[in-house]
Amino acid sequence: MNSRNIISGTGLVLVACLFVAGIVLVNATLTNWRLDLTENKLFTLSDGTINIIRNLDEPIKLDFYFSQKAMTGLPALTNYAVRVRDMLQEYETNSGGKITLKIIDPESFSEEEDQAVAKGLQGIAVNNAGDRAYFGLVGTNSTDDERIIPFFRSNRESALEYDITKLLYNLASPDKSVIGILSSLPMFGDKDDPNIEPWTIVSTMKEFFDVRELHDNPETIDPDIDVLMIVHPKNLKLGTQFAIDQFILKGGKAMVFVDPLGELDRTPPDPKNPGAMPKMDSELPGLFDQWGIELLKEKVAGDINAAMHVQARGERGLREIAYLPWLRLGRESFNQEDFATSELSVMHLGTAGILEKKANTAISLTPLIETTRQSTQLERDFLVIQRDPSIILDNFKSIEKKQILAARLQGKAQTAFPDGLSYTVDEEGNEAEADPDTSGKDTSGLVREGEINVIVVADTDILTDLFWIRTQSYFGTDLPQAIADNGNFVINSLENLAGSNDLISLRSRGEFTRPFDRVEAIRRNAELAFRAREQELQARLQETEKKIMQLQQEQGNDSALILTPEQSAEMEKIRDVRLDTRKELRAVQHELKKNIESLGTKLRIINIGLIPLLVFLIAIATGIYRINRQRQ
Repeated sequence: MNSRNIISGTGLVLVACLFVAGIVLVNATLTNWRLDLTENKLFTLSDGTINIIRNLDEPIKLDFYFSQKAMTGLPALTNYAVRVRDMLQEYETNSGGKITLKIIDPESFSEEEDQAVAKGLQGIAVNNAGDRAYFGLVGTNSTDDERIIPFFRSNRESALEYDITKLLYNLASPDKSVIGILSSLPMFGDKDDPNIEPWTIVSTMKEFFDVRELHDNPETIDPDIDVLMIVHPKNLKLGTQFAIDQFILKGGKAMVFVDPLGELDRTPPDPKNPGAMPKMDSELPGLFDQWGIELLKEKVAGDINAAMHVQARGERGLREIAYLPWLRLGRESFNQEDFATSELSVMHLGTAGILEKKANTAISLTPLIETTRQSTQLERDFLVIQRDPSIILDNFKSIEKKQILAARLQGKAQTAFPDGLSYTVDEEGNEAEADPDTSGKDTSGLVREGEINVIVVADTDILTDLFWIRTQSYFGTDLPQAIADNGNFVINSLENLAGSNDLISLRSRGEFTRPFDRVEAIRRNAELAFRAREQELQARLQETEKKIMQLQQEQGNDSALILTPEQSAEMEKIRDVRLDTRKELRAVQHELKKNIESLGTKLRIINIGLIPLLVFLIAIATGIYRINRQRQ
């Protein structure tokens, strides 16, 4: 018995040792073997990455700098570095020898640290002695072009594959597509005002494209521009409109942003008419007519399902309330079959316009972004005057129809200048079209018809930092952090128009937010009930106050300050109405909290109790089944 026990104990020790050794061996040698059970397959190389890797025409060297020893006190970064290393090794494995990976641990005051600094990698302080740690990537192609990721930030873990693949793409395609931007908004900053900085969307575009600013009213569009980006076109001269018309009809691609109410339009009032509202809208009426679309005049889209919640001051202080003109759109609002929008998760828009297709047009219109069916059309002038979200919400009435906020236009279009470019200028410098019979303009080089491929977006605020960028501090450095897919939509669209789709499938693989849809629905329904009851209360109070005024008028001015029994009774009614209504409003709010807490309790019971119980029952059932089989 003793020898048998010794053998059994020795066997258990050997099994334990083999188990640990197996784990160590697998962890060291089989790092690319994994089973990805995440919803968005965040740990698996996507088809877009595989396509880029397989289409590499030259070898690429990747130097992964990671200060492993210096970061021993930062376990979160150390664990993330393991994932980055494994991901890079998977790139190397799938490249067929075209990618060579080198892992470097740059110790303090070493030659490797000097190389990391020289290549532009960002170091972070890890102790009081001033030692710095590095966690970045340097990519080099056969012509010694370099691209870097200065530091792998853990808050961009969901975009890890995208960042690495973008680096490879830029090395493999050093000749970037040319994007020309024609804008009346200060997208590139203001030289005269240092407080107005360039927009983040511009710097983001420069990572992928050769971005050129087209100055006011150019008479020609350079033929080497691949995509023309037109933002908030206001007061465009006929020569510029003609140049745009001909550029597109000759095969040039365009992305146009118009707006019924540009939030960042700082146009001052007209000194000749100071009482009139400044012009804050934009469109391309002549070209839109030929393209078969229109921007609804002075209309702004509102959506009760997608309205952002903002802080508004009420009788009881600050509270959250839905602001209809500002939209937070989810997947259900995006075209899932178009490259520009199929991978998007969430987008933020502000006072967006509404696009509609004109009748009897051969141009194909494909909606890219739409509202939900519970939407409405808000009057632009009403929004300019009235900024109270609660009053705007009071006027909400659903039209039970999806409304188009962005669309792709394709097909054969006619020129908006059938008689060529001819115009006259009056004494004030205003342009007017000349009589074509008397202009004598040579139209031999005029393109009268052509195939177009244009994306039109009925919002310019989608580009501003306010709606999709938040600044976060990371190891003492302020860095812009995307909170919505606005930038991804623009880059996707430009890449698609320029002819490249490989990176589009990677850009939004990780969710920015994972909202509780059921909770939002409960909250929205309770808020609507709250608003309906509040309106009823206001109506009852106004009616009662009218009765008091009538009673006071009947008593005469001399006795207006003395309350009659009738007036005293009415005042008691007012107090009772207020007390009863406040109780009902509190009941609505308590019911809201109760429903949300009930849902949370159910989820906790399922996650904490039910799932472990099921595992336990399955284990018991399996054990009983095995025992019965052994007995048999």
